[in-house]
Amino acid sequence: MAKMSKPIPVRLLRHPVHLLSLGFGSGLSRIAPGTMGTLVAVPIFWLLSGLDPILYLAVTALFAVIGVYLCGRTADALGVHDHGGIVWDEIVGYLITMALVPPEALWMLVGFILFRIFDILKPWPIRSADRQLGGGLGIMLDDVLAGIYAWLVLQFIIYLAQ
Repeated sequence: MAKMSKPIPVRLLRHPVHLLSLGFGSGLSRIAPGTMGTLVAVPIFWLLSGLDPILYLAVTALFAVIGVYLCGRTADALGVHDHGGIVWDEIVGYLITMALVPPEALWMLVGFILFRIFDILKPWPIRSADRQLGGGLGIMLDDVLAGIYAWLVLQFIIYLAQ
């Protein structure tokens, strides 16, 4: 589970790696930084939603791979494995949730809620990944898995709504 053991120095936002991993500053929120980071993902999804689906998936995969580095570097700088202010993983998790989903307000909201539920509850094996893996990979993997779970449920809901 994310730890907020110490405040994040605002000066970290001057470094591009930390600016990204801290969700353009949304991770500095004292209230629900993971939710704030996921909110940052909504306009990113909207901007990417016009891409060809293969390109959307490629960009999302690239964001996930880069996230391992970004999150690991910021965790090292903060001295905390998975500081709650590191929210690049939430951004990627939401983008995974929204893959192949129409960019409509209803689906964006349902995807947001589903992703936050899976990210907070961390059902098996998400909780295991969160506890057993270190570094940037550990930080990213639990949110990637939460995004996959949320995507599956969202796709089922969309199927039922048709």
